[in-house]
Amino acid sequence: MRYAAPETVDEAVALLASAEGGAYPLAGGTDLVVQMSSGMRAPALVVDIKRIGDLGRIVSDASGIRIGAAVCGAEITGNAEIASKWPGFAEAMDYIGSMQIQSRATPAGNLCNASPAADCVPGMVAAGATVTVAGPGGRREIPVEEVPAGPGRTTLAPGEFVISVNLPPKPARTGDAYVRFTPRTEMDIAVVGVGVCLTLDEGGTCTAARVAVGAVAPTVLLVREAGAALVGTPVDDAAMDAAAEAVRAACRPIDDKRGSAAYRTRISGTIFKRAAGVALARARA
Repeated sequence: MRYAAPETVDEAVALLASAEGGAYPLAGGTDLVVQMSSGMRAPALVVDIKRIGDLGRIVSDASGIRIGAAVCGAEITGNAEIASKWPGFAEAMDYIGSMQIQSRATPAGNLCNASPAADCVPGMVAAGATVTVAGPGGRREIPVEEVPAGPGRTTLAPGEFVISVNLPPKPARTGDAYVRFTPRTEMDIAVVGVGVCLTLDEGGTCTAARVAVGAVAPTVLLVREAGAALVGTPVDDAAMDAAAEAVRAACRPIDDKRGSAAYRTRISGTIFKRAAGVALARARA
């Protein structure tokens, strides 16, 4: 195995594109290093991106908040602007591992590891986040929900890697939240995780809604039908029930040691309602 630590995005792209055999970018390494140690992955080349200056920064401007691919979870949860504008995303990031893990793990890595149960991904999808991808063909921006292709697989082409996660400007009267269910309160993987983002008009009617659900399908789901069930309503009990039913209908889970497929499907609506309730309170506030 070869190791490289380039100092520019272009250098990293060239290394990843020219490598023979598997080549992987390394940000936090909390997934990749474990997979290498267990024999799940045997890359021919590991490209450490932490020396690329822009990838280690959080930048806020009129276009939103850009989080470099090497920014760790602890920096995100400790960022006052992210916690204020997008608390649901910050909550989702805070669920990942221990303090030690969060000092290394990154949202870009959590996304590209492509686990169906990834915690920060539903939070990003609900917020309408995008990622900027660099590759041999240049740079492009795509919605977060278009990155995972299945467990452990992404839609990124050879030589491409994520260089930033981009949170949009937050509209007025908007609230987001992430709620998950696990058998344990800490250090566990979600049985179901739901991210919700709601926008209200001055009269309290929902004008936009995004609902994302994790651990119930091969990839995190953007459940458009659930969002549509909320739009045009005051987000009352009837709307919540309709959206919860849409969430359950979208589920395609598996049976595993954390929960049966039937159980995951049944509780997904309950977890949605909890997340939507928090998001609604934040939007009203």
